[in-house]
Amino acid sequence: ATVRHDARALFNSVATEATRQVGQFNPQDLANTAWAYATVCHDAPALFDCVATEATRQVGQFNPQGLANTAWAYATVRHDASELFDSVAMEAARQVGQFKPQELANTAWAYATVRHDARALFNSVATEATRQVGQFNPQNLANTA
Repeated sequence: ATVRHDARALFNSVATEATRQVGQFNPQDLANTAWAYATVCHDAPALFDCVATEATRQVGQFNPQGLANTAWAYATVRHDASELFDSVAMEAARQVGQFKPQELANTAWAYATVRHDARALFNSVATEATRQVGQFNPQNLANTA
């Protein structure tokens, strides 16, 4: 995804195969896949559905970066995944003390973007962001506000 090369056929093939194998993905595989497809704005709704289901099942094993990147990816593509957003919100609130500034900012941005009701998450992110605000760069500040 970081090369920014137009490779629609490749992304379509990978999406098809990843959909078949998603049950074998670990949390980092799931987060990286969602992030990659969102980054290149590649439309792959079946893949996003499967990743959401598997990520929801494994959410307790995600680290803060994986939680933030997954929320960011689904918000970026505006893919409807309420159950995933609910489970990520619960796990992110539990782990929020381990989040870095970018993870806090990306998570806040994602939930605000999709307007997903996650008050406990917003409260915990607000508390942790207040604690870490001196470490935020301008983009983190803008995305959190």
